[in-house]
Amino acid sequence: QVQLVESGGGLVQPGGSLRLSCAASGVIFSIYGWYRQTPGKEREWVAAITRGGRTTYPDSVKGRFTISRDSAKNMVYLQMISLKPEDTAVYYCHAQDLGYKDYWGQGTQVTVSS
Repeated sequence: QVQLVESGGGLVQPGGSLRLSCAASGVIFSIYGWYRQTPGKEREWVAAITRGGRTTYPDSVKGRFTISRDSAKNMVYLQMISLKPEDTAVYYCHAQDLGYKDYWGQGTQVTVSS
């Protein structure tokens, strides 16, 4: 059974940091990513990492978010620093297998507020 399970969300003050974790199991993934979504808006991509370790980010989070992977533990992380209120969203772990099938976690809420 394929599973992606996120953890690490919560409430943080503006300027603070948070690290999200995603435990992956069930299939070999070719690429991992993190997305976020707020009510009434489309899901937004915020980070991706390939099996080879290449990372990419949109300009909105570049320099503040870092995606990493521990292959031995089948874990993917999203380190977020200098958080802003507009980073508030439900964050989803995403993975794509070697057959280009997409998988999603259940999401974890991140709230940036004073």
